[in-house]
Amino acid sequence: MKIAVREAPITSTEIIEAKKANPGFGRTFSDRMFMARWNEEQGWHDAEIVPYGPIPLDPAANVLHYAQEVFEGMKAYSWEDGRVALFRPEMNGERFNNSAKRLCMPTVDPEFFMDAVTTLVGLEKDWIPADGKGALYIRPTMIGTEAALGVKASTDYLFYVIVGPVGSYFPTGFKPIRIWVTKEYVRAAVGGIGFAKTSGNYAASLLAGKIAAEKGCSQVLYLDAKENKFIEELGGMNVFCRFGKTIATSPLTGSILPGVTRNSIMTLAPEFGLAVEERNISIGEIKERAADGSLSEVFAVGTAAVVTAIGSLLYEDEEITIGDGGIGDVSQQLYDRLTGIQYGRLADAHKWVRFVG
Repeated sequence: MKIAVREAPITSTEIIEAKKANPGFGRTFSDRMFMARWNEEQGWHDAEIVPYGPIPLDPAANVLHYAQEVFEGMKAYSWEDGRVALFRPEMNGERFNNSAKRLCMPTVDPEFFMDAVTTLVGLEKDWIPADGKGALYIRPTMIGTEAALGVKASTDYLFYVIVGPVGSYFPTGFKPIRIWVTKEYVRAAVGGIGFAKTSGNYAASLLAGKIAAEKGCSQVLYLDAKENKFIEELGGMNVFCRFGKTIATSPLTGSILPGVTRNSIMTLAPEFGLAVEERNISIGEIKERAADGSLSEVFAVGTAAVVTAIGSLLYEDEEITIGDGGIGDVSQQLYDRLTGIQYGRLADAHKWVRFVG
């Protein structure tokens, strides 16, 4: 499908550079956005790049009442040679469609998804930080727009993409974080929508996140909904535990987001002499093995923060220190390898990088 490009006001180079110097995370956006619409008669149509701005929605729009929304999180990286790289974008496109299917929404052809992302990123490449640390965050989103009340799937949809420069996800940067483990709140249950990247999952995490912050913690680690003892994931990141020469993570049973970074970590780990296990890990095992030293690292992974060491867990008002509370060797090595590939500092042996233009 041909993508039309409408004229947009262009921010001056000086202002762009100032915004890139200290972008924060998720608060600065570029000059343009991508939009396309869908209905049963026409399928996807009216694909265009337009000036960034508000989206008109009827007060009865489906997304506002029944939360038909899915989205993705991706990044574009500026390489020293001037090229712009995406990291495994086809996995984001696949997950986007899997999320859409779960919420009874139309899928997006993979080539169309990629064209939308690369066309917009190519136009907005001046917004990409070139410091080897920041990146251009990409947020593809689909929402139901039919103006009608009544619990059913929408008949009309909007697919749009926005982008903007970002720095570190956590204000502390690449430093160990403290996590609250909750028994009171559940993120998702098997058979629900935990594996889909949809707004409802994140809305459900807000209260627990607020409580975690009041306890001096950066994030929440959720336990399983059935037995309330096996760790699952943070509000938006997968979790790994290191036991000797093995790293373990929770299995994808339907309640956990299948992270792109998670998959990448599992692929890279054997290159560091590490075995990988997908298994249930109880909070009791974490307490016991942290105490005897056989659990040496716990780290969270995701597109936004890449790899984040967890220095301690707060569980039932008990502080569980992981290792020495610092950044473990494996966390550091995996972070360095992954970011090295993303920024072009290391060879891309797995052919994960796709260039824009």
